[in-house]
Amino acid sequence: MHEITLHSVVALLEDLPKHCLVRGQVGTVVESWAPGVYEVEFSDDQGRTYAMVALKAGNQRPLGIPTVRDRVVRAR
Repeated sequence: MHEITLHSVVALLEDLPKHCLVRGQVGTVVESWAPGVYEVEFSDDQGRTYAMVALKAGNQRPLGIPTVRDRVVRAR
């Protein structure tokens, strides 16, 4: 399984009704608050943020989609 890092694309593993989010929704890690706790941003197709939630690593699954940073590093 892939490691969760800044800009990782992740999917929710459980519903978060308080935030109107459901299992499987995809977001991007935008901050690491503490070991195993990440701020995840959820946005629509136009890039507008509709939710930002602090999540424990066990509530999300990294999808292994390469970030822009990953592509730049590999190109070098």
